[in-house]
Amino acid sequence: MTLHGTVAAAPSDRAARGASSDSRQVRRARKKFLHYFPGGFRDATYLEWERDYKWQAHERWQELLDKRGMRALLDGGKYQEIAAHAVRVESRTNLLFSFEKMALRDAVKSRAGARAFAQGLYDWLHGSGSPQKKFERWCEVVGELPRRQTRVRTWPLVTVFGFIALPEQHVFLKPNVTRRAAERYGFDFQYRSQPSWDVYANLLEFCETVRRDLRDLRPRDMIDVQSFLWVQGSDEYPD
Repeated sequence: MTLHGTVAAAPSDRAARGASSDSRQVRRARKKFLHYFPGGFRDATYLEWERDYKWQAHERWQELLDKRGMRALLDGGKYQEIAAHAVRVESRTNLLFSFEKMALRDAVKSRAGARAFAQGLYDWLHGSGSPQKKFERWCEVVGELPRRQTRVRTWPLVTVFGFIALPEQHVFLKPNVTRRAAERYGFDFQYRSQPSWDVYANLLEFCETVRRDLRDLRPRDMIDVQSFLWVQGSDEYPD
């Protein structure tokens, strides 16, 4: 039904104040989600519409591109195989728009593009260094990939693979929906169109606030949090 589609940083004091379980906006957001899915994150319709296909993509990723498997492919110089697996796993979801999918396929078509993508993706997901440094480098890699017409460095493209590979840690950003969700939730989301660590860290703070506010509903991971935000901001779920 839907078209959307590092260890999370500890929420700052500002983020912790951004929303609380007794605020009117948070109660309204919770009520809307439970209107569509009375069983919360275990609701059968919720699983069918929102969670299962994302989790299935994660499971497929783990089969093809877990840390050990990706490392072995890199060591063997099989960059295009990594890129092909990544594109194929994502293609079975509706997280990216068709033009973003096409831009990604074009970007990794050459061996040079596939190599940059594969090494950059591994470093982002499994490399050493701070979450900030890894995210900034990943954004640079994506921005430098070959392109034909559509730019590759967009928020959905730089966040989708972390979300699929490590949904307990990373979240997917659809800008317009997430911005509407933050406004309705009462969280001051400091969005900018250019991918940056500051914005991503702020998004992680928002997600941790939501997880805390909904802890009685037992969200499992960022798939549940992202789905909750999708319900708040998407036209597919009218108020």
